[in-house]
Amino acid sequence: MRFLFIEPFFGGSHKEFAEGLVAHSGHRIDLVTLPARFWKWRMRGAALFLIQKVGPLDGYDGLITTDLMSLSDFKMLSGPACPPTLVYFHENQLTYPLSPGEQRDVQFGFTDITTALAADRILFNSQTHFDAFFAALPGFLRMMPEYHPLWVVSAIEKKAGVLHPGCRFSPDPLERPAHSNQPPLVIWNHRWEYDKNPQAFFAALDAANQNGIDFRLALLGENFQAVPKPFLAAKKRLASKIVCYGYEPSRQRYLDWLRQGAVMVSTAEQENFGIAAVEAMRFGCLPLLPNRLSYPEILPSAFHRDFLYDGQDDLVEKLCALLTDPSAREKSRQTLARAMGKFSWPALIDAYDRELAALAGMPTALKNR
Repeated sequence: MRFLFIEPFFGGSHKEFAEGLVAHSGHRIDLVTLPARFWKWRMRGAALFLIQKVGPLDGYDGLITTDLMSLSDFKMLSGPACPPTLVYFHENQLTYPLSPGEQRDVQFGFTDITTALAADRILFNSQTHFDAFFAALPGFLRMMPEYHPLWVVSAIEKKAGVLHPGCRFSPDPLERPAHSNQPPLVIWNHRWEYDKNPQAFFAALDAANQNGIDFRLALLGENFQAVPKPFLAAKKRLASKIVCYGYEPSRQRYLDWLRQGAVMVSTAEQENFGIAAVEAMRFGCLPLLPNRLSYPEILPSAFHRDFLYDGQDDLVEKLCALLTDPSAREKSRQTLARAMGKFSWPALIDAYDRELAALAGMPTALKNR
């Protein structure tokens, strides 16, 4: 079957997901994208541009898009020619944390709601994300001064499900380089944004440094705007320890850093799945993850006690322990690498192709004319 995938924010996890689905699906999927910038304008206005760019829709069995496009606008403009639609929610604007000093603009939350109502099928990238969205939705609707449309909750929920995104690696473990005599390498492979809470990460490194623990530091991950101040300050303060500073465009070199990594740390305030954490574990890094968000979902329960932390003091204590003797956990490293294979595209693609086949079988206005 033939599908059209519209991605108005083609970067980060959105790009990873779109390219992975196109590459691995047994169906033909045509991909139309816009660059990953100006997300607010994309969310409200991308449909007006893309409806002209995509061309005729009557040759497609289904349409796939993500939460950063107003599907209700797109469907209104396309009319009866629009095929059945699936929306993949990477994030949502009801629960996304605000940057310092920012006030929530409810129009973006309502765009999420009307997009979900316009969709024939909705998939969230984790059960954690699904639960958070539907926990917040009634309260969001009650912000209206009167005439609360609470019917919306059940209307969206009955067509919503959960399917983890595929990750770009083989389900089989890969070799790591031989142990070196260099200090252990700490990995940061998240976006350079406020919602990833880099201040807490660098504070933990400062504490380890003050305790006399040696380490190297690779600061990877994408940065879409100006470099945040915590990274600029850390570049000066930890200059002797930094071996990589900035986004690594080469996939192979990025994976080489992960293979060398001893510990990957997340201090995120927002994470609905965690591709960066899954990739790091898959290539041999031991994780240190906050005991919240999606991390307890993606990390096997047998490892929660050792690799989930509660608060900054617990993070510092566990980080210092791992950096002092990183080789002591070699068995955990190998077990976690194997466990992450379940998130590979080869392991998940059959579930996605079944979703697409079911989507194509849904009735549309075009078929019923």
